[in-house]
Amino acid sequence: IPVGGAPCYSGDKVRRACVFSSCRWSSAPSLPTSFLHSSKMSEVENTFRKFAMYGDTSASGNDMTGKNFSKMCKECGVMDGKAVTSTDIDIVFNKVKTKGARTITFAEFQQAMKELCGKRFKGKSPEEALQAVYGLIEGKEPGSVGATKATKVGGVERLTDTSKYTGSHKERFDESGKGKGLAGRQDLTDNSGYVGAYKGAGTYDQKH
Repeated sequence: IPVGGAPCYSGDKVRRACVFSSCRWSSAPSLPTSFLHSSKMSEVENTFRKFAMYGDTSASGNDMTGKNFSKMCKECGVMDGKAVTSTDIDIVFNKVKTKGARTITFAEFQQAMKELCGKRFKGKSPEEALQAVYGLIEGKEPGSVGATKATKVGGVERLTDTSKYTGSHKERFDESGKGKGLAGRQDLTDNSGYVGAYKGAGTYDQKH
């Protein structure tokens, strides 16, 4: 007899027993995938925002340019140059963004990852490949890759342009602007037998 209920008979007994069983003894429903991976997605979104704001202090972090999207994919390892190339990144970015827009939202970014995960992790199921891609991204921050560029602010560019040097300073560099080292800073003795600065040294045998 179900709790608080009247006696059950024949078909009604079976029906109510089933209801009672499903309500009292059945296991709890499985959690949705989005809930299970909420912490992972939170980390991925944090990474998205950091890269979205890279190079622009006024950016909100809610949307990302194609340049920053490419930087993120490269630095996080989504773009490996083999399975996923820079061309693939550009194509997917233009595919998921809103027509006429120059940036993508986090939702569009998620769609882009769904497009790329299958190429990056071939042989895995769509769910496994997507989680693997997110695993590359979560917790990452944009870095300054490459050598520091020389500043060109104010008169620095003019002062560092060797083609504009004159007098003894000009002799320190060759035509390409590369320093000659010691030969450009000291007067070295020339024992070749030719007059200093003579341009025809070594050409006699070629003409005769």
